[in-house]
Amino acid sequence: MTQQNQQNILEKPTFWAIPTIVLTPAELAEKTTTLKQRLINIAKRFKDVRFATSLAAEDMVITDAISKTGASIKLFTLATGRLHQETVDMVKTTEDRYGISIEKVFPREDDIQSFIDQYGMNGFYDGEEPKKACCGARKIKPLNAALLGADAWLTGQRREQSTTRTELNLEEFDDARGIAKFNPLFDWTEADIWAYIKQENVPIHPLHLKGYPSIGCEPCTRQVKKGEDIRAGRWWWLQSDSKECGLHVNK
Repeated sequence: MTQQNQQNILEKPTFWAIPTIVLTPAELAEKTTTLKQRLINIAKRFKDVRFATSLAAEDMVITDAISKTGASIKLFTLATGRLHQETVDMVKTTEDRYGISIEKVFPREDDIQSFIDQYGMNGFYDGEEPKKACCGARKIKPLNAALLGADAWLTGQRREQSTTRTELNLEEFDDARGIAKFNPLFDWTEADIWAYIKQENVPIHPLHLKGYPSIGCEPCTRQVKKGEDIRAGRWWWLQSDSKECGLHVNK
């Protein structure tokens, strides 16, 4: 081995990896039962419940639990136009696995063109304002459209994910949309998520196997190094503790 090759190996970063399972079977069984009961209760309380899935780990856990409970909850995903091909492929993988249909919600072409005219195709790299504008066109407006007529919606958010989610509760009221909002995994840890996925043989997004703990649009997501915050790969060029796109602003 040459000195240069040895140096390259020494400098190669170690990326985030799926955590080691630490739950006992009894602990996982209790959490699973609680999750399923939450979903059943939500579906009983509200006539039209919708779940926004990103196809990442947390959302796949919820999808699996919805399928196994038979809870009447509709699934949709935000097809932003800038997703990784792996995410696009996960839609069909999930549909085939569970025998379900996931509605694909696309942004309006005029909203995208307005963003491009003002900021450029990749203008979101220029700061917080254009980043919010891009998320607004590709995510927030489509989400608002997808939730029209719904009584409640679900997310895969967890308290442990970021500093902006530490006060997360199971149930909230989404003032921005005038409907109930539920976070059925709010009290789950990262290890809980992966214990469930392993136990239930849930399909895994391929990027989770390549150092991506959190997955968004392709230009705005990078691999996370070992020891970094799990959302450090989202909008990494912005100096902010808030790694949010605006989907979960309730007011």
